[in-house]
Amino acid sequence: CQIFDFKRITVKDAKEHLAEVAASQGVICEDDALHIIAQKADGAMRDALSIFDRVVSYCGSNLTRQAVTENLNVLDYETYITVTDLILEHKIPELLLAFNDILAKGFDAHHFVSGLASHFRDLLVCKTPSTLALLVVGEQAQKSYAMQSQKASQDFLLKAIEIANDCDLKYKLSQNQRLLVELCLMQISSITFDGEKKKLNNL
Repeated sequence: CQIFDFKRITVKDAKEHLAEVAASQGVICEDDALHIIAQKADGAMRDALSIFDRVVSYCGSNLTRQAVTENLNVLDYETYITVTDLILEHKIPELLLAFNDILAKGFDAHHFVSGLASHFRDLLVCKTPSTLALLVVGEQAQKSYAMQSQKASQDFLLKAIEIANDCDLKYKLSQNQRLLVELCLMQISSITFDGEKKKLNNL
């Protein structure tokens, strides 16, 4: 009896194979669209191909990032870029309204807050050339991440990750999960760039 340990397929490799499949089928794809499919497959090439076929049957021969996110019902990086811009500008009322819109579209608040923590992590790895290889996103997304990472200090991002992660851990035990996430957003938005909280005076 022999045991073979198979490694999970990386997002990069899955995306490259999907690009080959798309080319062979005459399907035009945005790089970010294929990246989302590859990420959704979570290391399984068969799942990636299955998702690809489903999205093509819905979107046709032109796969855009927007069409793929709508079909798969996922929160893409543009959502987190927008939310983080509001956070960095300390626009708490607009931030709460943006979160309300996300919930109104049927997205799970727990998924949102865990994704927000991951977004801050991605911005953090963007700030240092040596860790840039840890950023696993599409080509267009890389540009957006690079631009936003320049607006946020390392101290801010570390504190924001801590607050978002704490919210993630408390979520299932909370009796008022929406309020928990809203407080998380307000706390993060009330961090100054030196990592210290400022008073909640924007409401």
